[in-house]
Amino acid sequence: MRDNEILSKISALVDEEHELRGRLSAGEVTSDEENARVKELEVALDQCWDLLRQRRARRGAGEDPDNAAPRPVSEVEDYGQ
Repeated sequence: MRDNEILSKISALVDEEHELRGRLSAGEVTSDEENARVKELEVALDQCWDLLRQRRARRGAGEDPDNAAPRPVSEVEDYGQ
C-alpha cells in the first residue's frame, strides 16, 4: 500500500468515525454499537499510522518503503492506550 493509499484510508476511517458520532446523536445507533465500532476504527487508524511511519522511516534510511508491512494490532505502539 502506497503512502497516498494509506492517507486515503485514514481519511475514510476518520470520516466514518464522524458519521458514526452523528448517527449516535440522531439515535440511529446505540451507544454500545458506536463504542464498539469506534474501538475498531481506532485500531485500524493506529495500524495505518504505524505503517505510514514505517514507510517514511524506510524511505529516510534509503530503504524500499514497499517492504514495510502492517504489524499485528498487539504490536502497534498506540494499541490499548
